[in-house]
Amino acid sequence: MIKSVTLKDIATALGLSASTVSRALRDGYEISEETKQKVNDYAKKINYNCNLVALSLKNRRSYSIGVVLCEVSNNFFSQTINGIESIAYEKGYNVIISQSHDSYEREVMNVNHLANRSVDGLLISMAAETTDFSHITDLHKKGLPIVFFDRIIDEIETHKVTSNNFQGSFQATELLIKSGKTRIAHLANAPQLSITKERLSGYKAALEKYNIKFNPDYVKHCHHGGRLQHEIEDVVKAFLQMENKPDAVFVASDRLSICFLTAIKNFNIDPRDIGIAGFSNSDVIDLMQPSFSYVRQPAFEMGQVATQMLIELIESKHPVTEFEKRVLDTETFLNNSNVINDPQILL
Repeated sequence: MIKSVTLKDIATALGLSASTVSRALRDGYEISEETKQKVNDYAKKINYNCNLVALSLKNRRSYSIGVVLCEVSNNFFSQTINGIESIAYEKGYNVIISQSHDSYEREVMNVNHLANRSVDGLLISMAAETTDFSHITDLHKKGLPIVFFDRIIDEIETHKVTSNNFQGSFQATELLIKSGKTRIAHLANAPQLSITKERLSGYKAALEKYNIKFNPDYVKHCHHGGRLQHEIEDVVKAFLQMENKPDAVFVASDRLSICFLTAIKNFNIDPRDIGIAGFSNSDVIDLMQPSFSYVRQPAFEMGQVATQMLIELIESKHPVTEFEKRVLDTETFLNNSNVINDPQILL
């Protein structure tokens, strides 16, 4: 039987104490960078694998982070996961991902399951169907570190990170106006979501700037977040039955954008008859037909920021009473050109 290498073996070989080696492998703040490098290089050289079970029992931590989000197949969320993992694994944490599919029941089940697995903290992006937050507030009151990203809850005092949704929706709507559109509809997500309210505000502000009267009949909410294709098709049908049909649509989420493109194809709508702008983080967006202007969120960065915030909460030696809300800028594209970097496009 091959003998396993222990912390004591590494300590003896390097002339350090076992506690120093342990703290160095856990990236402890009290250990110098030089010592950390020395210990990690030697551990890698001898293929040392830390006994995470023993370590978690000793420190009463699982070194795991739970993530609750809409769906992994969503381009925005898959990019966010990459950002989450890039920080978590670097800091010695494993990531457990669960999908709500925008279902309230699924979200409650996932949150409770992760909490029962004793994760050290949760990263949460709210489901479209969720209006009761008690399953989260209860855990927060019990002291479980929680950070919200993208779809946040203002009522819970903790760290949050989201996009500048007002900016992105304002610019996307403005692009449609500058292309000559005046009857601009808005396909929105569930009304209670934070991103829905912010994007609706940006849409309204753009209309007001150009003296276009806001028409509430042009705003349609998808209470299931596009989880049901017929929900979007019902909206498109409603637009087509209007006396003054919209000549453009601003679509407020990645999934809704894809579903909307599918719906207009199903209704055989000529792409030349309608302008489209929406939020999308798809890597193949420029290949889609019909083409449309789009707002891209800094998904990878958002995942990194949220994870860093959560780990700081987990590892804080004192109760945290001051919290930060980070708002990251979006990018807006027209015909594959970056509007922010080329402001002449908006003139």
